[in-house]
Amino acid sequence: MTMIADSAELAAFCQRQAKAEYITVDTEFMRDSTFWPKLCLAQLGGPEEAVAIDTLAPGMDLAPLLDLMKNPKILKVFHSARQDLEIFFLLMDALPTPIFDTQVAAMVCGFGDSVGYDKLVRKLTGKRIDKSRRFADWSRRPLKDSQIDYAISDVVHLRPVYEKLRRQLEKRARTAWLDEEMAVLTNPDTYRLEPENAWRRLKTRSASPRYLAVLRALAAWRESEAQRRDVPRNRVLREEQLFDIAAHHPSTTEELSHTRGMGRDAARGRIGQAILKALAEGMAVPEADCPVPPPQRDHPAGLGPLVDLLKVVLKLRCERHDVAQKLVASVADLEAIAADDDAQVRALSGWRREVFGETALALKQGRLGLGMEGKNLVMVPLGTPAEKASKT
Repeated sequence: MTMIADSAELAAFCQRQAKAEYITVDTEFMRDSTFWPKLCLAQLGGPEEAVAIDTLAPGMDLAPLLDLMKNPKILKVFHSARQDLEIFFLLMDALPTPIFDTQVAAMVCGFGDSVGYDKLVRKLTGKRIDKSRRFADWSRRPLKDSQIDYAISDVVHLRPVYEKLRRQLEKRARTAWLDEEMAVLTNPDTYRLEPENAWRRLKTRSASPRYLAVLRALAAWRESEAQRRDVPRNRVLREEQLFDIAAHHPSTTEELSHTRGMGRDAARGRIGQAILKALAEGMAVPEADCPVPPPQRDHPAGLGPLVDLLKVVLKLRCERHDVAQKLVASVADLEAIAADDDAQVRALSGWRREVFGETALALKQGRLGLGMEGKNLVMVPLGTPAEKASKT
């Protein structure tokens, strides 16, 4: 187990990995009191050695590490890669490529929805790992030897996990299934936090275009302020305050001071003036340029029982094909299929249609039923409506 705290040692290690077929990668970071994640440790596992890189060491030059992440000839293996990828995207304005996410691969191979790393390691290797140190303060130095061993062990175990999952994918001819999910993870748009788009992440109930224009301006200001100060969004302004201000759009300091949690001093200060400016910008947006609320799905009444049946079919088909339900269809997908045979959802295209979509449509169209065979629930072919009519 090795800790690298020197730029020259890091460069030498990365050079040794340059010809590896793949490396395993993990990170330890802190984000409790900041907007941006603070990378504290990066762990890498190669064919013959595994190390922890002290990214906070004085004078540490991470360029060799980032070059390794960018190398298109080396596969980068992560478990639950989303947050790790965000960190590297922020460091190098690009994403590691190509990548393999063992959590997604495990879903494709039937290990359940979002399987935990410790459980996956136990199932595939028989090893038990102690995750009690996952909540350690990784920014505090010096790190204990037990912390370093714990951090490095993750990338050590990840190698046999990857090897076994890769063989299962190849054996079942499901590599393309995984590639589709990796395309989403490696899309830079997934990680860009543009202030003008911040309002889209807010769950508001109002569909008023003017309200949305004001909320958009407020959310963009809050996002920019949080990024500039490197503090969590709610340290600037809580979401319920955003909604309240957008709904009542106060135009004076006095009116703003009546907002819940916004005192008179705050309303008169720099923050209050910035909020009033954002409000004015939102109110000044021409009607034609106000955000259009997303279309609401008004499904016909009475679809609840059909959606419930589709959930049963989804469970049966996913058990039959040994794949995680979460990967195949969401509740929103089931509702859309119940309402429209040609719904534009992933469950009705590609391998998902083969696994589940066609069966779902057969149930909906009366060509498939559910029944009991002993103690087991099974699907029963019923024939086409024309065939059934010919028998009456």
